[in-house]
Amino acid sequence: MSDSGAQPVRQHVALTSSGNAALFGIAVLIVSYAVNAMDRALFPLILPEVAREYRFALPEAGLMSTVFTVGMAVSGMPAGYLMSRFAPKSVAQAGLLIFSAATIVTVYASGFSDMLAFRALTGVGEAMQLTALLAIVSGHFAQFRGAAVGALNCSFGAGAILGPLLGAALLTASGSWRVPMIGFGLIGFALMALVALAARDVARAPAALGPKRAVTAGGEQHLLNRNTVLLVLLSCLAGLAIFGFLGMYPTYLRRQLHFSAGDAGGIMSIYGLGVLVSVGGGWLGDRFEMRLVLGLSFLVAALIGFLLFNGPADFAVQAALAFAFGVIFSGAIYVNLAACHVKALQQALSGRASGVFVTSFYAAASVAGYAIGWLAATFGWAVAGDLQLCASCLVAVLLVLALKPERMARPA
Repeated sequence: MSDSGAQPVRQHVALTSSGNAALFGIAVLIVSYAVNAMDRALFPLILPEVAREYRFALPEAGLMSTVFTVGMAVSGMPAGYLMSRFAPKSVAQAGLLIFSAATIVTVYASGFSDMLAFRALTGVGEAMQLTALLAIVSGHFAQFRGAAVGALNCSFGAGAILGPLLGAALLTASGSWRVPMIGFGLIGFALMALVALAARDVARAPAALGPKRAVTAGGEQHLLNRNTVLLVLLSCLAGLAIFGFLGMYPTYLRRQLHFSAGDAGGIMSIYGLGVLVSVGGGWLGDRFEMRLVLGLSFLVAALIGFLLFNGPADFAVQAALAFAFGVIFSGAIYVNLAACHVKALQQALSGRASGVFVTSFYAAASVAGYAIGWLAATFGWAVAGDLQLCASCLVAVLLVLALKPERMARPA
């Protein structure tokens, strides 16, 4: 008796099973990105202790807080190239390994130079991981790229919530800034092992996901085009603003407003709550015209940036503003800029597009901490916030208006 009817059923079951395994693997990869956020939120929190022990000046402390972005800037595009030779999952795993190892060896630094190198090396690892993850989620969910990138950013938000709370607890209990750094590095190694076990089917995911996997049409054929150039400039402005906040805002809270480490950590965790709306922010970018979404987001971000350093200094107001900053900047601007970089190019160039975004965003971020630290030391915190957070966002609004949505890729 012929089993021709059973064969398609078996193929369908195998396809569905492989697709479910691939989706689970992608979910694990997304969760692994939380460890990066934990470290990024932790280091600015413990920076006063680090600066006191090593006698760093304010600009040096700001540079130390954001120097990892140098590693990300120089590694973003090479990571995109690596994905043309190796599986994106393997690139992400290698990045997590480098990141976790560099986090641990930071505690053994003898001075400014070697600590700076170790913190930059964490950025190399994160660039490899982030570039690979952006390409994975954008490629497998092309019809909902903004929402998919938003899900990835939600993982970052979860880490940004847990990092300051767990880090402050470990810092208070141990009395040493080294304990939370070692602990977070070990968490990274554990997640790397989990990725190796759970994400085996990710390489087969495009076929496994079947006809529901969207294919795109349109987009530019070359990296040098109007939209990509504008998006690079926008990414630079965004990186300058958001890492001015992330790199030195906890120091502003503790030194200028005299908040305790626990209160500063609580506010930064509340900022992380704002990041959790990233899926919604990405959905808005998928549904509405990108100039409207990005233009309004940058305009609101300029207002929040002004109020952070010029508004009331009590805990409730600063917490509310930090939450709003997370919603607008990390939940809307970051997500939609990343998605627009991929949309600007043809689908075959998605890995290169992710690399361009990572490089441009973190190239500006690499000087953000030093810049706002120098501005604060020279002119005061209010002027520093007005220039680096508020003014940069207003310039971005003008650049957004010059984008050409009709030249972007779209679901076919």
